[in-house]
Amino acid sequence: MALVAGTIAPAFTAKDTDGKTVSLADFAGKTVVLYFYPKDDTPGCTKEAKSFRDAHEEYQGKDMVVLGVSTDNEASHKKFTEKYGLPFQLLADVDGAITKAYDVDGGGYAKRVTYVIDGTGKIAQVYEKVKTDTHAQDILAAI
Repeated sequence: MALVAGTIAPAFTAKDTDGKTVSLADFAGKTVVLYFYPKDDTPGCTKEAKSFRDAHEEYQGKDMVVLGVSTDNEASHKKFTEKYGLPFQLLADVDGAITKAYDVDGGGYAKRVTYVIDGTGKIAQVYEKVKTDTHAQDILAAI
């Protein structure tokens, strides 16, 4: 069962696509869309990533940050990012610590769940049922 809206989002630190260390605290004051997905470059995960890619300007216009999280490593994220021109950071949760903290561990992979975290660090919305090809727009429509 995923975490519920109103709870404080668990803090995390991970490496991104380029090997830079990223923490939730880096985005204090901004809305963060933290989306978990099972595996790089698979059909559903690619549709979802492309939906966020295509809506990227709208997210930036609303001062929102998109972070994708899977248990894939940095090299896999790099290939995925380059192949599809993804303009947002993917976080490598190779040890599953973030996946477990957000209660989306599917047994070695991240379940497809998205958290919208407000500028104070509270979970504002939780999406447990995701339509991969329209997910980014669905979130924007709800905000």
